[in-house]
Amino acid sequence: MTASTDTPQAAAFRRQVLNPLKLRLFMVRKLPMAWLAGLRLTQLTPEHATVTVRFKHLTQNPFRSIYFACLAMAAELASGMQAMMHVQGGGPVSMLVVKLEGDFTKKAVGLITFTCPDGPRIAQAVAESRATGEGRTVECTSTGVDEAGEVVAVFRLTWSFRAKR
Repeated sequence: MTASTDTPQAAAFRRQVLNPLKLRLFMVRKLPMAWLAGLRLTQLTPEHATVTVRFKHLTQNPFRSIYFACLAMAAELASGMQAMMHVQGGGPVSMLVVKLEGDFTKKAVGLITFTCPDGPRIAQAVAESRATGEGRTVECTSTGVDEAGEVVAVFRLTWSFRAKR
């Protein structure tokens, strides 16, 4: 990753959201369901982001595992925090999830950790949209693993970015 994609605005955003109190306040205000589900952003770099979700009363389904929508929220937040970081500075960019696919391979219980390694691709799409004024899409992959390191779910989220003029 080149230093040019880690702008001062992106670094400031990263410091803000990695502060647990400030992240909770942000989620209460802008993502209340993520706050209720107890999602935690544990890592955010220009390259990747990591989000956790724990099996508990509010995240359970009738089959004693984490409800798929809670898993999808964690997967989206892992890519979405990177997207929010990369649109900081350089003019406004609208961002929107336009497609979501998920594969479930194991029952999700305990602490599930989603990692999305697509920061460089997101940064490139945002830069291209700013340069051309046209929309760009990026398919991001968020992989969820349990405490034993086994994959429980893989989500593919397609983000659309369009620089505002």
